[in-house]
Amino acid sequence: MCGIVGYIGDGSAKEAILTGLKNLEYRGYDSAGIAIGKKDKILLRKESGELENLIAKTQKSDFDGTIGIGHTRWATHGSPIRENAHPHLSADGRVAIVHNGIIENYIELKHMLTEEHGIIFKSETDSEVIAQLIGIYYEGDLLEAVRAAVKCVRGAYAIGVMAADVSDTIIAVRKDAPLIAGIGEGCNYLASDIPAVLGHTRDIYVIENDEIVVITKDDIKIYDEDMTRVSRDIMHVEWDAAAAEKGGYEDFMKKEIFEQPRGVKETLERRLTEGDEIWLDGIELSKEEIENIDRIYIVACGTASYAGIQGVTLFEKFAGIPSESDIASEFRYRNPLVNERTLCVCISQSGETTDTLEALREAKRKGARILSICNVVGSSVARESDDVMFTWAGPEIAVASTKAYTTQLICLYLLALYMGRAKGTLPDAEYRSVLAELKQIPDKLTEVLKTEDQIKTLAEKFYIKEQVFYIGRGMDVGTAFEASLKLKEITYINSFAIAAGELKHGTIALVRNQTLFFVLATQDKLYEKMLSNIEEIKARKAYVVSVAKEGNTRVAKVSDETIYIPNCADDVAPILAVVPMQLLAYHIAKMLKRNIDKPRNLAKSVTVE
Repeated sequence: MCGIVGYIGDGSAKEAILTGLKNLEYRGYDSAGIAIGKKDKILLRKESGELENLIAKTQKSDFDGTIGIGHTRWATHGSPIRENAHPHLSADGRVAIVHNGIIENYIELKHMLTEEHGIIFKSETDSEVIAQLIGIYYEGDLLEAVRAAVKCVRGAYAIGVMAADVSDTIIAVRKDAPLIAGIGEGCNYLASDIPAVLGHTRDIYVIENDEIVVITKDDIKIYDEDMTRVSRDIMHVEWDAAAAEKGGYEDFMKKEIFEQPRGVKETLERRLTEGDEIWLDGIELSKEEIENIDRIYIVACGTASYAGIQGVTLFEKFAGIPSESDIASEFRYRNPLVNERTLCVCISQSGETTDTLEALREAKRKGARILSICNVVGSSVARESDDVMFTWAGPEIAVASTKAYTTQLICLYLLALYMGRAKGTLPDAEYRSVLAELKQIPDKLTEVLKTEDQIKTLAEKFYIKEQVFYIGRGMDVGTAFEASLKLKEITYINSFAIAAGELKHGTIALVRNQTLFFVLATQDKLYEKMLSNIEEIKARKAYVVSVAKEGNTRVAKVSDETIYIPNCADDVAPILAVVPMQLLAYHIAKMLKRNIDKPRNLAKSVTVE
């Protein structure tokens, strides 16, 4: 959520910053702004809406310089209007700041600045208090002014600061929000995320919590909170920038749906030896360490939390370890029973999800071992975990997650199988059988994607619906939740997901003529019970679209429509069954002319609580 870019050097600050902000569009935003330092002044442009609105306002040749900061904002405090966009200026106009995160004590700070210093605020944001504080403390030493200001604030932040009369320095500071510094030639960069600088450099410094950065065109100096110089290894980014392009697809989401066979294949095969033994990226989990684990908490938000629901079944079935899936935003507030015998599995696509990070830190404080599943190398979750499994899905640009979900599932399968094998709870024959099923998944996903024409026809039939239900049992429950979320995210249709056994406990009161149900019926051992659920809702004249395995003709007889996935074991069916639901949400959104890659009010990386 939100993006920060800074530049200082011999070239055009405007072009470098606007390019960087454009590369961060996938994070989501509703306004944008840029500040340029020029001749002891700060030139400022801010606009609401699309980044193109800002670009159009910066075309005059006199709006440029060799130092500047920019920002794309996603509204939290204050509506998405130009006045609330960043950068924010101090009252005297000498200091400009950009900020990602949230200032928890901004109300008391705003009151103090108003009452004691006569500051008149120009925005409704929490961020403007930072600019005003630095302005109050600034007496010629920008670094000391920034240090004094951040001592006053509580919350999460990545802040970039420049001053009108300091043309050769940008100051940045980080606490619980992502920040990197890019190393250029005759210039240097500041950014909240690596893609912002990939067009200019692949060498970066990852900034850690409570560190302050002093950036000039020739140097980047990193200090800890005591102002002790920090030595930091350069991280060289290996990503293929072309992987973030649409590659001929209309939308990033569709491209990413169709990249799932490759993403799953890479995530799986990178971790299998020639003898089909699982190698966990060098993670050391001995038999004794696994046997010492008495509980597993899977902690995540949104889509990742639905992968976590599946993980509970896998860990309990294959490894025989009591497990539970927790929503990260609730986890630390209920004083979870975590100790040194707990394994906490944190799942985050971006690795910057604030609630997941805070849950991770709480579990770590209580002595748990942290093993995270993440898609972004160098992210906060990856760095703060004891162990990390990367999903190898490649960059995921669309806000609605697709390939991250299926690759997260693959990581959970591998981890559960590995632990069960090491612990001795998983017989070798069953291990080989499940692994053989997983190895067939990439080809079977390719087959599932061939159902797109059928899915598109269904979308044309159902896009006018105002309410949709998803139901399932066993491992189909997590799939139902994820399918419902996809529809909500990108179509804005009101959808619900429940365990099918809960139908009679209230939800069935909502069923009437032509109420649309998507029934996940891929679990053979629960199939008879799902048939009963279909009969219940059909008796009330609902319209039923079932998702089932090939060869299941009985479900077609009781359903209005049937979507088939290739035949497979119950254990691995969720990886296949979710893909038609992703395609359905996508095509309904196309019919409704939604902004599929950037749905309203949503952001790719949620970096505030």
